Amino acid sequence: MAMPASEVSLKHVYSVWAVPPEDVAQRITKLMEGLRSEFGGPQFQPHVTVVGAISLTEQHALDKFRSSCNGVKAYTATVDRVATGSFFYQCIYLLLHPTDEVVGASAQSCEHFGYTRETPYMPHASILYGDLTEDEKKKAEEKANNLDESISGLSFQINRFQLWKTDTDDKTLKSWEKIAECSLN
Repeated sequence: MAMPASEVSLKHVYSVWAVPPEDVAQRITKLMEGLRSEFGGPQFQPHVTVVGAISLTEQHALDKFRSSCNGVKAYTATVDRVATGSFFYQCIYLLLHPTDEVVGASAQSCEHFGYTRETPYMPHASILYGDLTEDEKKKAEEKANNLDESISGLSFQINRFQLWKTDTDDKTLKSWEKIAECSLN
């Protein structure tokens, strides 16, 4: 059955995520659970945002996602340190080394999506979403380093991208949905 025309042209907010391999994802998830148990916040999958929130129809998003996946090769990401940010979606995160590969993969994907950043790309994997005070952030940062003492310096291969529907107004993340996945060459 064909979708009604209004459904086809309906725009949603999409993001492209670089996803760590299963073993690394489990390790980061454990760290995230440890932080959530004390500081609360919604549950989400470990990821590095490659293309930030962009409003598109699902078909456009899928087309652009497929073409962007073809252009990016698998690459290595390395955690620099645990860091704190100033807004909900960057509360506590793993800051990644901005190597040419990491920055290039994002730049290439953004180009396919016609996405323009307002600020320079800061590759990171959030480990806690929330609105914490500066004191709480400091505590959360310390706790993250205590929970996984060797997380700084961790290197891992990025060989999968995922397309997610990410309504940034939904801070429960309950409406967030994985739409597609591709393997990088």
